Amino acid sequence: MKARDELESVILAWHRLEVERGGAGVVEFDCRPPDARAAAEVPPAADRMEVHARLGGLAADIAATGEPYLAARLAADLAYLGARLGERPELDAYVRATQGCAAAGWPASYVEQRRDQAREHLDRLGIGWDAGTEDALRAAEEPLDARDAPHAIRAAADALEPRVRKAVGSDAPYELSIECADVDAYWSYWLDGAGRRVRLRLNPRNARFTRAGVRQFALHEVLGHGLQCAALSDRCATGEVPWVRLLSVHGPTQVLLEGLAQALPLFVVPEDEVLVARVRVDHYLQLVRAELHLAVNSGVPVEVCARHARARVPFWTDRHIADMLADRGVDPRLRSYLWAYPAGFDWFARLAEADATVITEVLHAAYRDPLTPEGLRRIWPAGPPVGGPGSPVRLWEPDVPRGPGRAAGPGS
Repeated sequence: MKARDELESVILAWHRLEVERGGAGVVEFDCRPPDARAAAEVPPAADRMEVHARLGGLAADIAATGEPYLAARLAADLAYLGARLGERPELDAYVRATQGCAAAGWPASYVEQRRDQAREHLDRLGIGWDAGTEDALRAAEEPLDARDAPHAIRAAADALEPRVRKAVGSDAPYELSIECADVDAYWSYWLDGAGRRVRLRLNPRNARFTRAGVRQFALHEVLGHGLQCAALSDRCATGEVPWVRLLSVHGPTQVLLEGLAQALPLFVVPEDEVLVARVRVDHYLQLVRAELHLAVNSGVPVEVCARHARARVPFWTDRHIADMLADRGVDPRLRSYLWAYPAGFDWFARLAEADATVITEVLHAAYRDPLTPEGLRRIWPAGPPVGGPGSPVRLWEPDVPRGPGRAAGPGS
């Protein structure tokens, strides 16, 4: 696997460069075997242009391997690095190159169908759909002191682990550490690591802990990302694999990783009414974020996007909306990566409604290989298109004359 190893070496040099510049690296999880990780450390690249040249120089060798994953990963690295260097391709082309799926979006009727589904689950809990929805749902989830969260997450992971292992068919070991990281970022919790070592970081600026939320953390981060990456590492330790063993959020496996982690409660604890209600609400919110992701990258004015967001989600604050638009419209990393959430979530939510045989096949495969959207499609050809079928909701009506500051409302 000479071409794969050379690509990994360039990615590691790039990762070290970004970290030494004081920014986020480009490797989130290292699935290489212990002997490969213990080998001489790859020195940092001199600069991003060097990385770009080295990646470009691998194109012919990687094409010659005939391995579609290597070609997809190289394309993702080149597209993301190009964006970091100032390129700004059209959103669909950028997402196809990085995440491996279309940025097509979902019709308004489908988004509203998922909203109605979420509201039905909230109704069963006696929770309305208004400015107080989030607070009421959090109360139903039973608030938890942040000091108790690490222990509670471990306990929930231990309790749920047998169910998850049965569902995904993995007996790979993992070792979990939990840390707090007080940072000004969009995320509430983040997982990274190497081999069987899994690190969960909690961001107290954003994280609000509840008993149901702890179960969600345990499934999403520990038994979703953590166990899955440990299982992939376990496979790498026992033989050669045709894919890059360094996982990155700008790469074409992120749809699988984020999609399954978000939807995992639907497969593992469908009887947990409070947690399933949270998952159904989150599914709808991701579809709305996708609408805004498309809109802000299509030149729709911020005030139109904000009005649409408020109409779609009455409990979102202006601060949340502002940060969401900026993340999706400005940051090259998030412009790609955040599309993986709605694209993956919707695909796996649809899978949860499919035949049990298909579910088992997909879940087992997902803990064996870091599947790309094309890999998911091959396993479930009858499944929905990853990234949506197209025809997203229009946030404005270009055929209606309007003066400055006027625009049509959501769904027009």
